[in-house]
Amino acid sequence: MPDSATLEDDTKKPGLPDVIVSSDSHVLEPDAAWESMPAALRAKLPKNKPRDFSPDGGWDPKARIVDMDKDGLTAEVLYPTIGLGQFAFEKEVQEASFRSYNDWIADFCKHSPKRLFAVPCLAVYDIDLAIKELQRCNDMGLKGALIWQMPDPKLPLDSPHYERLWAAAAEMDAPINLHILTGHNYARDRSKLVGAERVRGSVNQKTADTVNTLFDMIWSGIFDRHPKLKLVLVESELGWLPFTLQQWDYYYKRFTKSGVAQQDFKINRLPSEIFDEHCYVTFMDDFSGTRSFGWWGDKNCMWSSDYPHGNMTWPNSLEIIAKHLDYLPRDKQERLLRDTVVDLYHLDI
Repeated sequence: MPDSATLEDDTKKPGLPDVIVSSDSHVLEPDAAWESMPAALRAKLPKNKPRDFSPDGGWDPKARIVDMDKDGLTAEVLYPTIGLGQFAFEKEVQEASFRSYNDWIADFCKHSPKRLFAVPCLAVYDIDLAIKELQRCNDMGLKGALIWQMPDPKLPLDSPHYERLWAAAAEMDAPINLHILTGHNYARDRSKLVGAERVRGSVNQKTADTVNTLFDMIWSGIFDRHPKLKLVLVESELGWLPFTLQQWDYYYKRFTKSGVAQQDFKINRLPSEIFDEHCYVTFMDDFSGTRSFGWWGDKNCMWSSDYPHGNMTWPNSLEIIAKHLDYLPRDKQERLLRDTVVDLYHLDI
């Protein structure tokens, strides 16, 4: 008769792949994450809030592994929490805080290098400096690069300012990651988001930010100029995507035909084709979106837990995954829960 450990293992992931990787989890940075900043710049950072809303695994890698085991996860791709808001900071503070954070998160991942992988933060006001930091972080084993989703209005993502960064990231096979709530977005002054406006921001404006950013990246021809470049939309869910791509394709075809409405575009193929080849998106708990996997998206979408944030699926991730994906064949489940994220970031798990 099997012992209790075997029984627990046998029932832990019913009907799901044995290896599950979260494509978007977080740390909650301690004060130590900024300790290598120059004192004058560090003094400009807002004080960290108490951690009473977060499990200890937010800042303690040992506790993190325990919580991952409870949740049935093999590995995680990590993003900051406090650092997300720092993409709206002034240039010098941003550059110094991100360099310090990148050092700290690299050490965090060393606790379990086959299970913890992190995306470094890049300040992109100075592209030469950003490329140097990208290379430095790549040499430390960090994965890709996180830049602002909503840029400084003077530096839109479809401007020539970023061309050398796109080229460097493509050459290094380093995906560019765009996480919600980074940069000059609706949530910069949360004090104004009360009542129904909190919901408007969390749904309407958040989705609009993502749609417009993806539009700029696709329709400006960036991926034709940099055919090896990969883009990841992080924590934007996905139910909006099949409809949006369908509509972009429709108007691309309509407005490229001869007639009074004919337009000259910077792309010469369908937006959905560009997305399929270059773009990825994470999802967490989006039932309307996951119903589309029977016919769309299973090669471009990656499941995430969002641990340790309030939206997280922990410690019930397996139950939630099953609710979303149990109707799919095993090969699609494996792509959504493991293969795509492992291949994209070259994770050695």
